[in-house]
Amino acid sequence: MSQHASRLGGLRGRSHIPFGTPPHQRLRRIPRRPRRIAMLSVHTSPLHQPGTGDAGGMNVYIVELAKRLAAIDIEVEIFTRATTAALPPSVELAPGVLVRHVDAGPYEGLAKEELPAQLCAFTHGVMRAWAGHRPGHYDLVHSHYWLSGHVGWLAAERWGVPLVHAMHTMAKVKNAALAAGDTPEPAARVIGEQQIVRAADRLIANTGGEADELVHHYEAARELVAVVHPGVNLDRFRPADGRAAARARLGLPADALIPLFAGRIQPLKAPDILLHAVAHLLEEDPSLRERMVVPVVGGPSGSGLAKPEGLHKLAARLGICDVVRFRPPCAQDELADWYRAASVLVMPSYSESFGLVAIEAQACGTPVVAASVGGLPVAVRDGVSGTLIQGHDPADYARALRPFASEPGRVERMGAAAARHAEAFGWDTAAAATAEVYAEAMRERRRLRSAHG
Repeated sequence: MSQHASRLGGLRGRSHIPFGTPPHQRLRRIPRRPRRIAMLSVHTSPLHQPGTGDAGGMNVYIVELAKRLAAIDIEVEIFTRATTAALPPSVELAPGVLVRHVDAGPYEGLAKEELPAQLCAFTHGVMRAWAGHRPGHYDLVHSHYWLSGHVGWLAAERWGVPLVHAMHTMAKVKNAALAAGDTPEPAARVIGEQQIVRAADRLIANTGGEADELVHHYEAARELVAVVHPGVNLDRFRPADGRAAARARLGLPADALIPLFAGRIQPLKAPDILLHAVAHLLEEDPSLRERMVVPVVGGPSGSGLAKPEGLHKLAARLGICDVVRFRPPCAQDELADWYRAASVLVMPSYSESFGLVAIEAQACGTPVVAASVGGLPVAVRDGVSGTLIQGHDPADYARALRPFASEPGRVERMGAAAARHAEAFGWDTAAAATAEVYAEAMRERRRLRSAHG
């Protein structure tokens, strides 16, 4: 049992509300939701463009969750590090959602690996913002990623409110599945994550598998881990006017085979596997070259910044530059068109806490070929909305892509199933479940206070 669970004695286990409790009982047992929460995202701003730098699925997660929480009358103030002097101290992201920019370290040129040294300055900025309010301004702290967790730990202790933490990714899990040549996560992060697990009142996991990893790798108390699947913006990501119209808008051939990669370009996401798979396909069937387009939509990130031109050079070495189209990260509405235009999304990642990109593509009516890692077996319904691959052999990905070229109707058939599958992952559902986690954490905090007099 974790130190945190032992310290709380069994109070937490007795207060847990099982899933499936009838609504009328749940309303009696769960206390009021928080009025206002402090949400922490130290290393990446919800205002940044997903797909480049350190901005990715977590940015989308925070933006969409905050908006939906505000819609159910939970105000959200998001604290993030200022990355330029031109940023105003605060920006209204949406009604009820405020982004606060905190000065912590130089505005530019600071790598994520250097941010631990700025956590003290960031915490000071958060405390200064809090000091300008009446006591009790924030009812709860929700931190995202381990860097934010350390600030959240201190803030929650100082304010006397619960800490809810979402890992998003975990060092031990990433280090167990490194791509060739990738850099392992440092020991300092592992230790930091262990401390946060012990300090948090509740941990939010994207899937049951992630919950198991928290228990196995970090000795989290299972009753403290709540599984809440991320959602997808079903208003933005939908089949809309179809594949042909999206291809026309993007200047893509109407009858092409289009396997798409969308995301940050780094070894963890493994876009190189798609390029090798495409080379396999063209070697087996040279006629495909006349009707294949391979868009790679995203920018270098993380360890991928060490060789920002590496993927371009790989395409040249493989002799497939004529079919590969590199495109920079784009706004969400344009990204939805790339999904709609694609025959299939390819996601060969070595590690994914969930795989929001896979759900977004499916919501647009596009099937997915993905690695069977992390949350992707939840995000993708194998054999129905897509295909899951064990391992990272490009030949296996080529084998999974081949039927999309040879079987008429496969794209539309699996695409329709993909859209139906994605309908279960709305953000309103995710926000309601998250609000329930908040309510449980608040009740347990009150019970703990009562127990200690």
